[in-house]
Amino acid sequence: MRLILGSASPRRKDLLAQLGLVPDAILPPDIDETPLKAELPRPYCARIARAKAEAVASGPEDVVLCADTTVALGRRILGKPRDAAEAAEFLLALGGRRHQIITAVVVRRGERVWTREVVSQAKMKRLSDDELNAYLASGDWQGKAGGYGIQGAAGAFIPWIAGSFTGIVGLPLAETAQLLTAAGLPVWRMA
Repeated sequence: MRLILGSASPRRKDLLAQLGLVPDAILPPDIDETPLKAELPRPYCARIARAKAEAVASGPEDVVLCADTTVALGRRILGKPRDAAEAAEFLLALGGRRHQIITAVVVRRGERVWTREVVSQAKMKRLSDDELNAYLASGDWQGKAGGYGIQGAAGAFIPWIAGSFTGIVGLPLAETAQLLTAAGLPVWRMA
C-alpha cells in the first residue's frame, strides 16, 4: 500500500509528517479550479478536492490524499490570487472582517472514497499601507487562498481564529487521520 499525496503544497507534506507519514509519491493533479456560476464556497471546495483525488493515477491498493483550501468572504470565493493587485484586493476586503477558511479532504483507495470538509473562521485586522505593501513585496501571498498564509508572516494579521489551525494551514490533521485510518492506512494514535 502506497500513500500518494495529490498536492505540491510543502505545507501539506509538513503536516503529514506530524502524523508520522511520508508520502511514497507526490503527484499534484492539473485540474481546472474555476468556480462554477453561482457556486458557493463549501460545495466548490468539496468539488475541487474530489476532482483532484479522481485525477491522480494510482493502483487499486494505493491511498490517495488530496485537499483543497478556500477562503470565503460571505458567498464570495477568494482563491489563489493571480497577481499582487488581486492579492491586495483580497487582503483589503478581509481587513477588519471575519471570514471562513474551508478545507475539503478526500482520501481514495481504489473505488472507495472518504471525504470531509472542515470549516474554520478567522478575523484579519485592517492592514496599514506599510503592512500591506511590505507583505505584497514579500511574495508570501503567492499560491495561497485568500492571498495569505496564517503559518507565515500574515499570522501577525490574524488576532482571532475559531476551528482547526491545521485546517486553516491546509490539512486538518484530526480529520485527515480519521480518513486515512478508515482507508486502512495506519497513522499515529494520540492518547
